[in-house]
Amino acid sequence: MSRRALFLDRDGVVIKQIAYLKDAALAELEKGVADGIKRIHEAGHLAVVITNQSGIARGMFTMEDVERIHDKIQKMLLETNGERIDAFYICPHHPSFDLDCDCRKPKPGLILQAARELDIDISKSTMCGDKFDDLLCGRNAGCMESVMVRTGYGEKESPKAVEAGFPVVDGFRELVDRFLAE
Repeated sequence: MSRRALFLDRDGVVIKQIAYLKDAALAELEKGVADGIKRIHEAGHLAVVITNQSGIARGMFTMEDVERIHDKIQKMLLETNGERIDAFYICPHHPSFDLDCDCRKPKPGLILQAARELDIDISKSTMCGDKFDDLLCGRNAGCMESVMVRTGYGEKESPKAVEAGFPVVDGFRELVDRFLAE
């Protein structure tokens, strides 16, 4: 039996936006994330991070740096309310620096991989991001909907999302309310 998931961009959605974040000590949860993850799990759904990390291809940081940041996110969630992100899926590529992959958003590769590995029904799942490419990734994967959140780059990118017909929410709490109402 396939499950529903809320696919989440990392920077600007789960944690505060810091361009090319390398230092895990600087990672800070966005407002409402810990409570939102708890509500998602209480409803029997998954919270899965889908993130482009081109800083790896650019030589700005390593996969180990990214994993330390993800460990910090898990630690913050555990300490706040005993919750965790169910899985992290990372694209370390950038077409200007290495290969043209199928996992870099807006391509759907990471969502498709998560769906296979975690038994997720993409057609009943939602992608959330703060950039237009996040929304296109969800659409390209066949998600029920893609939602922009006005955190991170979302305030700047939200007019483009609205013009293209994507829903926009102010924060993580509103995102989870919308996801759970489906």
